[in-house]
Amino acid sequence: MSEFEALLGLLLAAVVLAALARRIGAPYPAFLALGGAVLAFVPGTPAFSIEPRLALALFVAPVLLDAAFDASPRDLRNNWIPLVNLVIVGVALTTAAVAIVVRALVPAVPWPAAIALGAIVAPPDATAATAVLRHVRPPHRLLTILEGESLLNDASALLIYRVALGALATSTFTIGSVAPTFLIAVIGSVLAGPAAAWLMLRLTRNVRDVPTSIIVQFIATFGVWIVAERIGLSGVLTMVCFAFAVARPASAATPARMRIPSYAVWDTAVFVLNVLAFVFIGLQIRPILGPLDASVRAQYLGIAGAVLLTVIVVRLAWATMYYGALRWRSLRDARHGLRGQRPSYRRALIVGWSGMRGIVTLAAALALPLEAQGRPFPFRDLIVLTAFAVVLGTLLLQGLTLGPLLRAFRIVDDDPIDQEVESARESALRAALETFDGIDSEMARLVGQEFKSHLRPARTAVDDIAADHQGLHRSALAAARRTIFAMRANEEIGDDAFHRLEEEFDWMEMANDPEE
Repeated sequence: MSEFEALLGLLLAAVVLAALARRIGAPYPAFLALGGAVLAFVPGTPAFSIEPRLALALFVAPVLLDAAFDASPRDLRNNWIPLVNLVIVGVALTTAAVAIVVRALVPAVPWPAAIALGAIVAPPDATAATAVLRHVRPPHRLLTILEGESLLNDASALLIYRVALGALATSTFTIGSVAPTFLIAVIGSVLAGPAAAWLMLRLTRNVRDVPTSIIVQFIATFGVWIVAERIGLSGVLTMVCFAFAVARPASAATPARMRIPSYAVWDTAVFVLNVLAFVFIGLQIRPILGPLDASVRAQYLGIAGAVLLTVIVVRLAWATMYYGALRWRSLRDARHGLRGQRPSYRRALIVGWSGMRGIVTLAAALALPLEAQGRPFPFRDLIVLTAFAVVLGTLLLQGLTLGPLLRAFRIVDDDPIDQEVESARESALRAALETFDGIDSEMARLVGQEFKSHLRPARTAVDDIAADHQGLHRSALAAARRTIFAMRANEEIGDDAFHRLEEEFDWMEMANDPEE
């Protein structure tokens, strides 16, 4: 019972920290990680531990699915060149740079162990990136690139991580021996994700009970991840492909009465997992630092600081060089009479500074085996401590300063989402009104007016009409609610009847104020 009480207290502390972060306008992951680190040294705080593979499945799989489900394949395709540069080239450069720095500082570290550390700290985390970026709201194109990177780079980094561990596990390791397995894992993940989506859609197409549907969604999410990892595929890549494949068919097949509560449950679950994940990151500082001698601790902290600096500098340098090359090409095109948007170094700095690491980095470090070839895993304590320092350092340094940096640069976005919403709303309204052609009745006019009040673009001349409609609707609905509250208080109706009417009024309110 004490562990359950401690978990409830931890969740309450996390919610309070998240609320405090929102109040002062800071991204909550940084606050939660820092709060967890402080709690770790409070006397009596229990030491929470979780099996690393379970941490990846529990904290990463649903958050990754939620982010990938909302991602736009069209926007990702339109930005595939910067995505490839970040997901493949950026991860490879960071891995190599970290391995070189660690080897220079501690020559006794084997190359495979140094490369494993580089792969562990190379990828910005989907959980951290999504939580921070959606709070600071960068321009849409930058948000698309950064969220797309966070969806895919874990796969490339964890594949390098597997190769490095394979090199430590056998003395006969060669690139040629692991290349087929590497390719099979990538190709298999790309095929397994859509296959799992097709199977899930087939099995759930007749499910119409809301609680059952939501439970099946979570089971499928964790199931896809577990099966992919069990058969040697990339859980991250399989989950992203699964989400892309299931998103559009599910939207078309799911009725509103199931979609609304489903989205609400997923939003709550993702938030709970986020707050627990980042507090869990902070809580690991005591068990990581505790077993180390004071002299070793000081040395390891120095190495961890050097790796943290390397991770930040390499990403900034690569982003700046990439945008510089694009800028040079745009200037060359301009001299030949071709015009286009000139890449901005300010955007390059934002991309370079958006490198927060998270639970994937920590879980991958904790998942390192205790032994390699019958001997203790070389410098495992150093790798785990360094991974924690990079996670906490990037969350604090970059997570807390990314918002002020965006405001200082005053980057103006053309807000393509609002433009697309207005265009689609107008097209949807025309299609809806065409269904009333030839129908001359009072009901058709009333329904048509209702659709106009909801779907007219906000910047048209009927703005005042829509506002009047919503105001009258709210007033009438409030009066109706007061009436059934009074009737229940006077015992004219029972609670069963009250809740049924309450649900009907809730749907009416949501229909009138869809963004509330």
